[in-house]
Amino acid sequence: MVSSWREFWDRDTPIYVNARHKARHYAGLAGEMAALVPHPDAVVLDHGSGEALSADRVAAACGRLLLCDASPRQREALSARFADHSGIDVLSPEDVAALPAGSLDLVVANSLAQYLTAAELEACLAIWRRLLKPGGRLILADVIPPQLGAVADATSLLAFARREGFLPAAILGLARTLLSDYRTLRRTLGLARYDEAAMLARLRAAGFRAERMPRNLGHNQGRMAFAGRV
Repeated sequence: MVSSWREFWDRDTPIYVNARHKARHYAGLAGEMAALVPHPDAVVLDHGSGEALSADRVAAACGRLLLCDASPRQREALSARFADHSGIDVLSPEDVAALPAGSLDLVVANSLAQYLTAAELEACLAIWRRLLKPGGRLILADVIPPQLGAVADATSLLAFARREGFLPAAILGLARTLLSDYRTLRRTLGLARYDEAAMLARLRAAGFRAERMPRNLGHNQGRMAFAGRV
């Protein structure tokens, strides 16, 4: 049994019900991220990238793409996957913290805030604020509001699965998740939740001009996305 979210994400997880689910998730996310790139020479950080299966699509829209994940296992896989791609670099969180100030045009942190403590999020916001150029932008997405529960997440997944053609696998996958340590960790460690006003206040306290975005990244529109500009 794992004892932390970082340990959980450093191994195979039951989050994706099959290969199609994973591929469609990352393809959709990459398309949305590519659309956020401000110009072709931009330096972009995907912080908490996960497997980033379609990162080459984001890299094609920018000058340099930095993939950061706290999991050594994920970083090793990312380095192998994109070894021949000159526009993609794989970094640890410590590597990111050591980057020069004002070196990034865009930071995207999708589905990350819920796995961080308040202090960890505050530290990340300070790092991202320092690294962004004047006019640069932070996208903090997939933020969970207090009222959103597991049933709403499951309903959103099933709707996504129906659209993308893996509904039977999604139904079976949800059943497996009920028996997995993800459900146990969600109950024992919890997921950090923020209402709109609280997240805007955090972003503004960290030095960002912040607003809620009209849509979340990804399929779950019960969750929220925020933009913070330097």
